[in-house]
Amino acid sequence: MKRSIEELITLDGQELQKIAGNCAVGLPGTDLEHRFGPDWRLYKARSKVFMLMTDMPGRPVVILKADPDDAAALREQCADVTPGYHMNKRHWITVEGGGTIDEKLVKELVIDSYRLVVGGLPQSEQPVDPRTYGRRA
Repeated sequence: MKRSIEELITLDGQELQKIAGNCAVGLPGTDLEHRFGPDWRLYKARSKVFMLMTDMPGRPVVILKADPDDAAALREQCADVTPGYHMNKRHWITVEGGGTIDEKLVKELVIDSYRLVVGGLPQSEQPVDPRTYGRRA
């Protein structure tokens, strides 16, 4: 199904979480936990968190690990990307629905976060090769 430009511009927080969650559960070796209560969803690659979802007062958000340089650039370019809520502000970002976020970017950010976390696992525990997984030839 193709989306119109209007739909891309108005990606809301609930749709953002749905897209991110659907992308995350399809990644090899991923588990979903509700450790901090029903309002927090943690997505893990093996034992390491790569994505969190919650609602900040009235705003559904997705929190992702990011390369520090990429995170800084994203925060400058996208009004809907801010430092990681309750996380290390240099290595994590918070993404909200809005006019600067589209489905393609959400999926890229989820996969990038996953690759960063998988890359930090011992090689014997990595469900995929983080250097090549999800990249186009």
